[in-house]
Amino acid sequence: MRKSLTILMLAGGAMLLGACSQGGSLFNRIRPDEFAVSRQAPLVVPPDFSLTPPNPGAPRPQDLDSAKQALDALFGGPAPRSAVETDALGKAGASAVGIRSVVGDPRTKTVAKGATVRDILAAPEGDGREAQTSIPG
Repeated sequence: MRKSLTILMLAGGAMLLGACSQGGSLFNRIRPDEFAVSRQAPLVVPPDFSLTPPNPGAPRPQDLDSAKQALDALFGGPAPRSAVETDALGKAGASAVGIRSVVGDPRTKTVAKGATVRDILAAPEGDGREAQTSIPG
């Protein structure tokens, strides 16, 4: 009884699967053509109608310095000095000009660090392929 029920179930399943085909035998069925598949157009983002037109004469955002934009995005622009920092700089005699603009001035007084530092600073610019070292001794 158990074998006949199993055979009957397998035969019924085979008939149900056979009914799924569109016609013909198991080896002669209609298959989709994989080369007839076409791509659909990509989705398009609709325009944002809440944008306002630019002001006449205003600089274009693309024309601004990208390095400055990156620094502003990372650090939020120049931070205001605190009262303590302003007082300390005033007592030290610092001007409103930053140190980087004063360093390159030829009137800036510096301390002599020796002949080696002078030679390094006076060395010609290059990519370092011709660089040589010598160990005194």
